[in-house]
Amino acid sequence: MSDRNQLVKDNFIRFVKTGNFPEPLSSTTIEQSGLSREQVLDLFESQLISRHLDLHSRVMQKNKQSFYTIGSAGHEANAAYGLAFRPDDMAFLHYRSGAFMVQRAKDAGVDIIYDMLLSFAASSDDPISGGRHKVLGSKKLNIPPQTSTIASHLPKAVGTAFSIPLANRIEQAGELSETSVVLCNFGDASANHSTAQGALNSAAWISFQSVPLPLVFICEDNGIGISTATPRGWIEANYKNRCGLKYFSCDGLSLLDTYKVTKEAVDYAREHQKPVFLHVKLIRLLGHAGSDSEFVYRRLEDIEATEFQDPLLHSARMLLESGVMTKQQLVDKYQQIETLVETTAESAITRPKLNDADEVMASVIPPKSELTMPKPVDKDIRSQLFVHERHNLSKKQHLAKLLNWTLIDLMAQYSSIVMCGEDIGKKGGVYNVTHKLYDLYGSNRVVNTPLDEQTILGGAIGLAHNGLLPIPEIQFLAYVHNAEDQIRGEAATLSFFSNGQFTNPMVIRVAGLAYQRGFGGHFHNDNSFAVFRDIPGVVIACPSNGEDAVELLRNCVRLAHEEQRVVVFLEPIALYMTKDLHEENDGLWTFDYHAIKQNIKTNASSQLTVKAHGKSKDVCILSYGNGYYLSRQAQKILKEQGVNARVIDLRYLAPLDEQGILKEVKQCKNVFIVDECRQTGSISEALFTLIAESGYDMSNVGRLCAHDSFIPLGGAAYHVLPSTEQIVEQVTALVQQ
Repeated sequence: MSDRNQLVKDNFIRFVKTGNFPEPLSSTTIEQSGLSREQVLDLFESQLISRHLDLHSRVMQKNKQSFYTIGSAGHEANAAYGLAFRPDDMAFLHYRSGAFMVQRAKDAGVDIIYDMLLSFAASSDDPISGGRHKVLGSKKLNIPPQTSTIASHLPKAVGTAFSIPLANRIEQAGELSETSVVLCNFGDASANHSTAQGALNSAAWISFQSVPLPLVFICEDNGIGISTATPRGWIEANYKNRCGLKYFSCDGLSLLDTYKVTKEAVDYAREHQKPVFLHVKLIRLLGHAGSDSEFVYRRLEDIEATEFQDPLLHSARMLLESGVMTKQQLVDKYQQIETLVETTAESAITRPKLNDADEVMASVIPPKSELTMPKPVDKDIRSQLFVHERHNLSKKQHLAKLLNWTLIDLMAQYSSIVMCGEDIGKKGGVYNVTHKLYDLYGSNRVVNTPLDEQTILGGAIGLAHNGLLPIPEIQFLAYVHNAEDQIRGEAATLSFFSNGQFTNPMVIRVAGLAYQRGFGGHFHNDNSFAVFRDIPGVVIACPSNGEDAVELLRNCVRLAHEEQRVVVFLEPIALYMTKDLHEENDGLWTFDYHAIKQNIKTNASSQLTVKAHGKSKDVCILSYGNGYYLSRQAQKILKEQGVNARVIDLRYLAPLDEQGILKEVKQCKNVFIVDECRQTGSISEALFTLIAESGYDMSNVGRLCAHDSFIPLGGAAYHVLPSTEQIVEQVTALVQQ
């Protein structure tokens, strides 16, 4: 089998020397492009650097010096974007953007050849990921790192673009310039992904309402996705007349046309504050990645025809015809860059790698920010915020009301908070938890979104990129599964893959868990949050009552603000309006609301703790959410039967307060775990493991979980969920064994 890598490498010199060039598809001249001859030469050099990095990465892979060879060959005209956009225009890139990286690095004093080779070699010296992945990204170049993007970066590009004029409207000093635009490029195959469709739709939806959105989507259309061809004309047919998106198109094999049209697109987005769809028509060389054998799904003559359309040959022909370079100068420049890349690689491959688990995991949790907690607003302002509740503030309240009041206070205290979600505005959310926030803080800080969880979560990531503090709301826990990758693959990985240089702190409010009466069915009674539990670095908080909810939500916002954490705040729907614990009108599940204290602690480790009710040594019941509520009911019944129990509310479900849990457990003769989630994959498994590894006698440990079932409609739901009666029965049996 022929070595296409070597053939493509040799073809350039062979075709230049023989004067065998592809015919131009674009008639744009240097004069028409708006570029000087010096700039054209500079862009061509960036193309050459990108190509030789691609070529040599495959050599490195064969020598076991490199590990990931998906490259930019065929897409090198995107060097023109690097000149057409400003350095302060944040760029969300897909993996074929090597030439853009090279071009943007030139004016920033970044040795991009060495840096990218360090990334190829997975060296811990790699300045963006620290050896954790081959990613295109740079803090200095305003490029957040992306891994194997399949359109997952589009929603946060929308959010970032939305945040630029938003920050100005709410008088926040964003990290991006008020006149910046956002660049987001992706492939034609990725344009079919539901994530891309949602992001493009949301951008058009925003634009249609005349809301500013300075964003340039760039679809790099090479006509194929791995092995599946894109139908000819598909991208243009879909986007040329798309409502809310301004369409531009260029010849991506021509440096000149690419620059000219890109500059027009960027200028339009910047001037009109409207989203643009730039369609760049180009080719893919060398297959999808180093491991991809094109011969399996493409004919040799088609492969060779594509290789003859090499954008480097198009650039070489243009430089020759314009009298900018001679054939020999072209060959010399090509070989000089080749030597430079190879020589630099010899140094890069010797640099250190990550040595142990601690080094690998050092950036899972982002570094603390330099921000401190802002002071609460003064009494006069606060009294105006709560004027509609002045007769209720002194009365005990249920969970939903206390969460609402907490949000009112937090939004006054943190001027950077922006809420976003479905129906959270005038309606106040499905359960009135965001009641009055829209009236108090306006549409710029309480943003009603389209019905698309990927847009909500990705948009929140984008807001955080610009220094805002987003609190997105997912209306029901089951709905998050449509968009979980925005948390798993984007939000939670950003610190990890940027070595802590980029972060996207946020508090994701999720209404969920089961036991909701009168609103049944598994979409509204989802009793599994396992989707969050295996995401490294994410904090999960779950209040069981209003008193704790106030403390937990305030601390979660602080964790995001001061420690740049991604937090999931899981709110038990069934307990939102619950007022009574043991009997009707006892009011034991309502609580007083206390204003934010000036001297609140800022030590996270002191607050991510369990909370005990009772000091019994007979049995320790561990639970959370609805399970804690049921356990408190069972505690009273058990006491009447002569069994004393202490009930522990976990409160934080990740990370678990392991020391606090074991401290309580070791004071008791028996341990019983109540977990309202399904037995398989529930947090009870982690608790069992923790207790067992501590040396506790496991014959004195029991657990009660929900059945491994989806939640059915109506009263049938309670057949598969733990109950107070089951807790009493099984705890009694445990202590009497």
